[in-house]
Amino acid sequence: MKTTKEIRQDFIDFFIEKGHTEVKASSVIPYDDPTLLFTNAGMNQFKDVFLGTGKRDYSRAVNSQKVIRAGGKHNDLDEVGKDSYHHSFFEMLGNWSFGDYYKKEAIEWAWELLTDRWELPKNRLYASVYRTDDEAMELWKSVTDIAHERILRFDEKDNFWQMGETGPCGPCTEIHFDRGEDFCNKKHVPGHVCSVNGDCERIIEVWNLVFIQYDRSEDGKLTELPNKHVDTGMGFERISMVLQGVDSNYHIDLFKQIIDEIEKVTGVKYLKGAEGTPHRVIADHIRSLVFSIADGGLPSNEGRGYVLRRILRRASRYGLKLGMENPFLYMLVEKLCEIMGEMYPEIIKFRKHVENVIKSEEKSFLRTLSKGVALFNEISDSMKEKNISIVPGEDVFRLYDTFGFPKDLTAQMAEESGYTIDENGFNVEMEKQKELSRKGSKFKSEKILDWIEVTGLTTTKFDGYINLSGQSKIVKYAVDGKYLKIVPEVSYFYAESGGQVSDLGFIEIDDVQFEVKNIQKDGEYFVISIEMPESIPLIDIDTMIKQNIDKKFRDDCRIHHSATHLLHASIRKVIGDHVAQAGSYVDSKSLRFDYSHFEKLSEEQIKKIETIVNDEIRSNFEIITLETSIEEAKKMEATALFGEKYGDFVRVVSMGKFSTELCGGTHAKRTGDIGYFKITAENAIASGVRRIEAVCGSGAVELSREHQNLTSYFKESLVCKEADIIDRYEKLVMDKKNLEKEIVALKEKISIMDSLALLEKVEIIKEIKTIRSIVSTDDAKSLKTMAESLRSKLDSGIILLGAAIDGKASLVCAVTDDLKGKYKAGIIVGAAAKIVDGGGGGAPHLATAGGKNCENLEKAINSLLEYI
Repeated sequence: MKTTKEIRQDFIDFFIEKGHTEVKASSVIPYDDPTLLFTNAGMNQFKDVFLGTGKRDYSRAVNSQKVIRAGGKHNDLDEVGKDSYHHSFFEMLGNWSFGDYYKKEAIEWAWELLTDRWELPKNRLYASVYRTDDEAMELWKSVTDIAHERILRFDEKDNFWQMGETGPCGPCTEIHFDRGEDFCNKKHVPGHVCSVNGDCERIIEVWNLVFIQYDRSEDGKLTELPNKHVDTGMGFERISMVLQGVDSNYHIDLFKQIIDEIEKVTGVKYLKGAEGTPHRVIADHIRSLVFSIADGGLPSNEGRGYVLRRILRRASRYGLKLGMENPFLYMLVEKLCEIMGEMYPEIIKFRKHVENVIKSEEKSFLRTLSKGVALFNEISDSMKEKNISIVPGEDVFRLYDTFGFPKDLTAQMAEESGYTIDENGFNVEMEKQKELSRKGSKFKSEKILDWIEVTGLTTTKFDGYINLSGQSKIVKYAVDGKYLKIVPEVSYFYAESGGQVSDLGFIEIDDVQFEVKNIQKDGEYFVISIEMPESIPLIDIDTMIKQNIDKKFRDDCRIHHSATHLLHASIRKVIGDHVAQAGSYVDSKSLRFDYSHFEKLSEEQIKKIETIVNDEIRSNFEIITLETSIEEAKKMEATALFGEKYGDFVRVVSMGKFSTELCGGTHAKRTGDIGYFKITAENAIASGVRRIEAVCGSGAVELSREHQNLTSYFKESLVCKEADIIDRYEKLVMDKKNLEKEIVALKEKISIMDSLALLEKVEIIKEIKTIRSIVSTDDAKSLKTMAESLRSKLDSGIILLGAAIDGKASLVCAVTDDLKGKYKAGIIVGAAAKIVDGGGGGAPHLATAGGKNCENLEKAINSLLEYI
């Protein structure tokens, strides 16, 4: 029997023999394609080739692509683990032709691999073709020896593929395998007949060969493409199941090793059927989590992060079914790296990071799970009383909003109790929340300005990297409230972008000077804003605009921007390559740098990052900028901002061998220009995203001066040397704590002494000893101590004490053990609290309360008399 490792390599080697180039699997997080949550097909990384916007230096490719389908239209998460073939993560084996070979070779080679190399029985294979694809039909008959009656035609639903509503598309031919009658799961259904593309598990699709030959226009019309492509996809786990002769994807050797590890960690034996669902879910989900986190994904509350959080919480919940009440998923990471790390080394590289993220998320979820389950049980009990079987949408939303329970997790819990959930009601509540968020947002839609065209040009050229002054003609201008907006033909001002603020300075029109407020990008235009002059200058095709940049402001921005590059490289060096820039803000005074990471940096790590940056500054490297193609930039291993879209040509900024990034901002000439770098803050700004704030140059020097002034102040105040400040300060803090403890102890002694005096004020009401009194104390704890002391000294009775503390009424009630069954302290003090416009409660023997109305304190104390 072939192992999965051998099957994967067989496929790749076969197509390498046919002249294909093995291509590395792309990241499962598609940073360069905002239309996708996850990489969901092998063709994703070649999308630009199919669209005609990109090229490769090969025309035939083969690979095994890691794929996640757990969101959007590919959302079968609820089915994963319940049957033999649904997965959130799987591998897609694929071969491609970019304008090279076409249908003949694709069909011929697919048949050769399946029947000659892998020796699948020909009488158990079927081929399906698009209903009008006569070419594919004839090729199946002429280049393979498949029985002709086993070639079947189907319509668009099964045998036509398209990338979107418009664009590249074409017919496909699928190869199906008959597993035998034993695998039909619909035998019990009257009239059921097993068939290709049917609804049972007997005949399954194993390979899809897509022929991209048309371009679909918006009106639905199909036009032949000048270059025709082949895009094939074969589910690796499914073909492994067929070749290994097992009854489920989860029973191939790859999954067996993961399930064996789950048995070892949980101590629970795996069983086939419904009992094994937890093992199968966990085995599948750990793969999704490991591969996505290793590729830079992080669990969060939105987008793909929310999908990952759902996957992790679903796996954790199934772990509870196996008795795992503490984090355990992270323990499976090492084994998965052993099994799949040779093919995908990135999971080994980032193993520790992946383990830390998963463990942290598990801990967080398990902390809230018990509270959420308690609420669900309350909801369930209420439903039983009302005899309803659908969990209301507002309750599903409450679990989501308060405890972070994904909708499908509540659905899963409901299903286990014999209920369903009101999805529509949940969606309504979700929409209400979004509407409230929208109303609370400060966002305002931008105005559409009435531009006055002057030269008719469609772009502004930026010529300000080196030149800080110059003049040009004006493309257009417009009035926007109190601002006049001007678009120059050439801009020497840097427009706000990439996290860097725009330049400041002055412009001149007809010898009249105006202060520049900001510069924004509007498509390919640079828009300069100045305050509205009393009269708009006469602007025509010959009008020149002189531009003068504030050099000091630009230089201060430059050094802070350059420092973000050194900071980025330093963070990756100290924490790990999983770190990705998540945003930045740079101005003349400081910088902010946001990055993906799951935990707070230690003081040691911050110090290390700071030291590395300052070492690189002192190295005084020349900062080199180079315009080159995106392909050349990749060869230079330039770091790109994840999620940013780049054109064919990019600007690469290098600082020695330490940092090479794609960046369009302005930079210093040498790293030494930065002067000095000092981190001022490090904190979390979102789930999985942290922020470092820092200052450079004169700002860092000024900060150091402030710190020195502070040090001098402490030296004088504490009368000590600088080296002794911390010891002296810690001693002061400790002395203060000790004094506070002594004060508390003294207050307790005074309270006990005061309580002895109150024993002389015992009143008997209906044969019950009572003490009710307003006492003088400034501490609620002392008031409680007095009541406890009286309770211990009174053989039988009820005590109700009150005090005015910080302008508010405080109450305490104590009841001896022989009376607490009939007279409960919580009820007594609660009733008294209403009189002082407050509330409270507690145990039957001791309870406290408070209110804002001190004037009624005596009346509240006397309520004990009425109560008894």
